[in-house]
Amino acid sequence: MFEQSQMERKAAARIDEARRQIEICNACRYCEGYCSVFPAIMRQRSFADADVTQFANLCHNCRGCYYACQYTEPHEFDLNLPGILAEVRTESWERFAWPSPLARLFQRSGTALAVALMLGFAVLFWAAQTLRPESGEGFYAVMSHGLMVSVFMPAFLLPLLALFVSLRRYWRHVGGQGVGRSQIRQALSRAAYMKDLSGGQGQGCNFEDEDRFSNARRYAHQAVVWGVFMCFGSTISGTIMHYVFDWPAPYGLLSLPKLLGVPGGLLLTAGCLELARLKLKAEPALGARRVWAGEMGFVLLLGFVSLSGLLLYASAGTAAVAVLLPLHLGAVLTFFLLMPYTKMAHGFFRLAALIKDAAGN
Repeated sequence: MFEQSQMERKAAARIDEARRQIEICNACRYCEGYCSVFPAIMRQRSFADADVTQFANLCHNCRGCYYACQYTEPHEFDLNLPGILAEVRTESWERFAWPSPLARLFQRSGTALAVALMLGFAVLFWAAQTLRPESGEGFYAVMSHGLMVSVFMPAFLLPLLALFVSLRRYWRHVGGQGVGRSQIRQALSRAAYMKDLSGGQGQGCNFEDEDRFSNARRYAHQAVVWGVFMCFGSTISGTIMHYVFDWPAPYGLLSLPKLLGVPGGLLLTAGCLELARLKLKAEPALGARRVWAGEMGFVLLLGFVSLSGLLLYASAGTAAVAVLLPLHLGAVLTFFLLMPYTKMAHGFFRLAALIKDAAGN
């Protein structure tokens, strides 16, 4: 109880500090062309807690505004808008997440929790190989299709339910109302092009270096997003081929699951490695410092999921499958179960914020 009230006081203090900085930005307006945050700020004269939460989830932490600002340290205003919005944004994911204790546990010990779960699940999957099916090809010669479906179907659906509850809480908090197709289309377009990482004129942001504009983070995010979509498309197409056309795996390189899955895995691996590299070069004080390790752990986990999947495909028919398959399945299961409490939630909350912003234009 004491810990809960202490967390609420800290969250209220972060909101108040963010509001102070937003009011100064609204008076200055130098950064109005950088991203979606500043035009949204300038539509208002006063800022409720819900407005601050909405601005925080619009922010993509490109940091261009910080390096352009004349009121950062050592100025007495001491502005650090990307840093305080990152703190408010992270706190909003924890507050709206369902169930909330899991979100707080991940934010405190994200990397250790992900590694422990992945290795624990890998051991269980390794032990499950003793139930090796009498028939089957490819991966199904090591582990039955029925066993995989019985484990991964609920592991996929339950996190989606948790995300739905979290987003519903967020939408109510920020005063979201009904939206039309044009607002959804506009938000999806802004998300697909990552316009808020373009620096306003396409020069990119200063995420990893104060004096260097770069689109590296924008391209890395796009590689991750499109990699996830292609891998998801690969899984869906494989499911349809299995159940609708009675065409079970393994599939050839020119089949739809592989045409989507292999390039998607390469994009996802490359995007995660680049995001990890940029994160190591960037200044931690301009982000949510207290969850740096958890965010890095999530990026590495996602990268390991894609890399282990590619290695598993490359090692088909060899003894390495018996080792790689449990590790890959353990990583995938950990990724699904932790999805609502990791930075993966950022994509869903940000899309909701973009839709809300489009509806407010």
